[in-house]
Amino acid sequence: MLFHQLFEAESSTYTYLLADRDSGAAVFIDPVIDTIERDLKLLDEYGLTLKYIVDTHVHADHITAADELRKRTGAQTCVSRHASLPCVDIELKEGQSLHFGPYEIGVLETPGHTQCSLSFTLGDRVFTGDTLLIRGCGRTDFQNGSAELLYKSVREKLFVLPPATRVYPGHDYKGQTSSSIEMEQRFNPRLKDGITLEEFVRIMSLLGLPVPKRIHEALPANLACGKTPQ
Repeated sequence: MLFHQLFEAESSTYTYLLADRDSGAAVFIDPVIDTIERDLKLLDEYGLTLKYIVDTHVHADHITAADELRKRTGAQTCVSRHASLPCVDIELKEGQSLHFGPYEIGVLETPGHTQCSLSFTLGDRVFTGDTLLIRGCGRTDFQNGSAELLYKSVREKLFVLPPATRVYPGHDYKGQTSSSIEMEQRFNPRLKDGITLEEFVRIMSLLGLPVPKRIHEALPANLACGKTPQ
């Protein structure tokens, strides 16, 4: 399998390219409109055909490249059914699978950061979006976020995966690229083993984070799969 972890610096977003070398079928997870030319060039260089464009949730800090990639490649856009977006080609739900070549991406509903947050399993990897970050997690104070649901999602959907499972998050702000389920269980200061639900809710309530700089631009666009007004 071909695997690339790509980075967009302004929002510190990771985009993931997954592809079957034999068939050329490819998937993008969380592509960003600002880096679409880079990503299209990579598809062209490898001779890949983009099959799916997958977003882990409706983003507030950057505009997804989903709509533009669909226009330019014919790929299908995929977002959680709980986002209720009429622009989406495939509404994803728990237990569903996406196939590219012999590979299978499994869908986990992991709400908390937003009501429509998903994580995706692929062999010994899990792509967690903002549900689980490296030594952290996404905020829960807007977009119908819920600290209680995020705690439950991590405990019941992610921390039950094999300990060696590689964790690939949607963002990182400290230059880290991946972790593992075991390392997050041991060292994540918000969610490690021993942290109770009550403690986690208190931690999240005291974060005091500023509103994302591009939220007023990004949210309306992402509710249309990344399509912006002309």
